[in-house]
Amino acid sequence: MKALFNTIIASALLSAAYAQAPEGKEKKGPHGPPPKEILEKFDKDGDGKLNDEEAAAARTAMQAKRAEMEAKFDKDGDGKLSDEEKKAMMEERKAEMLKRFDKDGDGTLSDEEKKAMREAIGEHRPKKPRPGGPKKGE
Repeated sequence: MKALFNTIIASALLSAAYAQAPEGKEKKGPHGPPPKEILEKFDKDGDGKLNDEEAAAARTAMQAKRAEMEAKFDKDGDGKLSDEEKKAMMEERKAEMLKRFDKDGDGTLSDEEKKAMREAIGEHRPKKPRPGGPKKGE
């Protein structure tokens, strides 16, 4: 589950980094082109990349989605997410991802299902080992 959580976070960061690329530059995330899902949704001219207008639409949609999620999980109404509220949001997101990619319905993601998830959300790079090895629980 920790790997799934990290994948979800990486996807969100990749998407945000891609959508905020400076104007006039080729819009790529830090590790390659934008996620497949972003292209499918926002690449209106079908050229396989986002022009300035398409990137602005993607950015606006992501900002709206973020505001929606914050409103949904900000239970105390203080305008920001506490650690508990963030945890609840991530748990829901993990459940959504599991539902979407757990094709055999066993409640976990097999290596093939994880690969399909990474491809769909745009994680292009292989996982690198941490210096000193993995942290406890990984």
